[in-house]
Amino acid sequence: MTENGTESMGADASRITFRTARLVDAEKIFALIHLHRDRLVPRSLANIVENIDRFTIAEDGATLAGCATYQILPEIGSPIHATVEIQSVAVRSPWRGMHIGRRLVRTVLERVAAFRPAEALVLTFSPRFFAHLGFEEIPKTEVMHKLYRGCINCTKHADPFTCPEKAMRLKLGEEA
Repeated sequence: MTENGTESMGADASRITFRTARLVDAEKIFALIHLHRDRLVPRSLANIVENIDRFTIAEDGATLAGCATYQILPEIGSPIHATVEIQSVAVRSPWRGMHIGRRLVRTVLERVAAFRPAEALVLTFSPRFFAHLGFEEIPKTEVMHKLYRGCINCTKHADPFTCPEKAMRLKLGEEA
């Protein structure tokens, strides 16, 4: 049995397909993020539904193997310097080690490339994973807008600067 209660025929990376999520996927995405609640910021089902068009999922047949999404963070001043935050990257344990997470992040980055953001940002407990994708660790003080918008409301830590998550950045676009 898999974590979502379906029979597993064994994880096989060659059967994985990637696509934009649909409304019918929202409850599966919610369950997957909840499975990783110790390492991911929780999301309500309503939030997932509101942002379903931003989620990319990896499927093995009818089983959700992984997901990732993004949010565009506004900047003060010119919008051409906007930052894209990669969020909710999760892969079910049977598919770990098959580069599903890397493919999800790369797929999200390909999707947002059309917007021409200046950079991608992630706050993560898995800095080695993101370093393999070219992200570099930065001081949290460089992402105060993110801390103000998201981390300030986090219920896991009293202060964003005591949270063990690492801030990482990937330069995109012409400046990269």
